[in-house]
Amino acid sequence: MTDDITSEKVTLKSTKRVIWEYVKLFGSALIIALIIKTSLVEAYNIPSGSMENTLMTGDFILGNKFIYGAKVPLLPLKLPALADPEPGDIIIFKFPGNPEINYIKRCIAGPGQTVEIRNKRVYVDGELVRDPVDSKHTDKYIKPRSAIDGARDNFGPVTVPDGQYFMMGDNRDRSYDSRFWGFVPRENILGEAMIVHFSWAPDSTAPEVDWGHPMTVLESLAYNITHFNKRVQWHRIGHIIN
Repeated sequence: MTDDITSEKVTLKSTKRVIWEYVKLFGSALIIALIIKTSLVEAYNIPSGSMENTLMTGDFILGNKFIYGAKVPLLPLKLPALADPEPGDIIIFKFPGNPEINYIKRCIAGPGQTVEIRNKRVYVDGELVRDPVDSKHTDKYIKPRSAIDGARDNFGPVTVPDGQYFMMGDNRDRSYDSRFWGFVPRENILGEAMIVHFSWAPDSTAPEVDWGHPMTVLESLAYNITHFNKRVQWHRIGHIIN
C-alpha cells in the first residue's frame, strides 16, 4: 500500500512538472510573439487599390516596425529609431483623421521640403519626381485647381512642417492621401512595408459571411476551399516591396 501511495505521488509530481513545462513553453512563445508583433514585424493586409500596381488589393504584407522606432511591449515607450522615413519609402501609419485605421502610402516629402503638383506631375523642392515603376494614372483628364477635387492634379506648393510627412498613393488618380487630408505626424508612423507574404484575390461572387448565421460561415469556407487555387495570387507571394 505504501509503495502504491509513493508511486501515485511520484506520478502526480511528474504530471505537474510536465504541465508546468508546457505552461512555460507556451508563455515564452506568447511573450516572443508579442515582442515580434509590437516591436519588430507586423502583418497588414491591403484592402483597396490606392497603391496599385505596387501593392494589389488582397496582398498581405510584412512591415518593419523596428526601423522607425520599435514600441516596447506593455509600456508607453519606444526604442530609438534607426532611421527616419525618406522620400520613396512605402510607409504604414495611423490615419491622422482616425488613429484606429492604418493607411499605407508612399512618402513623397519630409520636414522642410516643398511639394507641388502641376498637371499630375510631382515636384519636390522644384525638382520633378520620377513616378514609381509600378505606379499609374487611370484618368487622362487633368482637373483644374478650381475644381472641387482639383488638388488631385494641381496642388501646392506647400512646405512640409517639422515632424510631418507628405504621403501619396501610387495609384495617383484613385488615392485618398495628403493632397486631401494633410500631413502625417511622425508619431503616427508604424513601419516600412517589406514583402508580400500572401495574396488573396478579391472575388465579388464569393459568399458573404454573416456571423449571426453560422451557415454562411460554412458556405464561405466551402467556396474558398473549392476556389483556393484560383484566389491565391501565387505570383505575388514573396514580392519585395519598393
